[in-house]
Amino acid sequence: MVPLPRVAPGAEFPPLSVGRDDRVFVLTGAGISAESGVKTFRDAGGLWEEHRIEDVATPEAFARDPRTVWRFYSERRKQAESVQPNPAHLALARLERRIGDRLFLCTQNVDPLHERAGSRAVHHMHGELLRSRCDSCDRPAFEDERRHLEELPRCERCGGGLRPQVVWFGEVPLGMDRIYRALSACDLFVTVGSSGAVYPAAGFVSHLRHNPAPRGNFARCVYVGLERPENAHCFDECRLGKAGELLPALFEEGLP
Repeated sequence: MVPLPRVAPGAEFPPLSVGRDDRVFVLTGAGISAESGVKTFRDAGGLWEEHRIEDVATPEAFARDPRTVWRFYSERRKQAESVQPNPAHLALARLERRIGDRLFLCTQNVDPLHERAGSRAVHHMHGELLRSRCDSCDRPAFEDERRHLEELPRCERCGGGLRPQVVWFGEVPLGMDRIYRALSACDLFVTVGSSGAVYPAAGFVSHLRHNPAPRGNFARCVYVGLERPENAHCFDECRLGKAGELLPALFEEGLP
């Protein structure tokens, strides 16, 4: 039987130890970006209150009214110009420099804050706000910071409509096979600022509870965020507090 998690303010826990061969999987959610001023769909006063999901974040909405969808994401692109990474993003970039490819950084966020902090290998499972792709042909997604407010953008290759490279409701997140390979290999799983309500990401910790790593051990599972997540029962520890205050000291100094 899995013991109940310890839920307490983050300052009451010691730093996490990472062994020389340990692999670390970090999942970040909206909470980490909210501390940089990024408006989130689930906050009070957030974007869900201004736009219905059905109108801006589904394939059906784009097919029905692409102009409204593009205006919505163009405003989000405008906001992304002014936000900067906070100490939590910077701490994860430092961790990558220390342990290299033994860190798998997976984010539910579409903003570029991890990259701006210096992280080089970020898996955006829900896509990237500052990229677009063709809705008609197999042209690869490409960087695109433009705000398409007047005319609908068209693909240079086939003339079809462009759409934001964002995973909408009803679509499959990107690179799920890669994600589960990294989960299966990790020794330490850390979730930062994710509500535990959005699947499939909310199910990652449960997957680890039922599937040991290749060495036969079960990954240690730690949550960091302001509030107890909906899937708190699956974690070993829930360290409550701001990510920007807890992450800089979350991992032991002098990691190999």
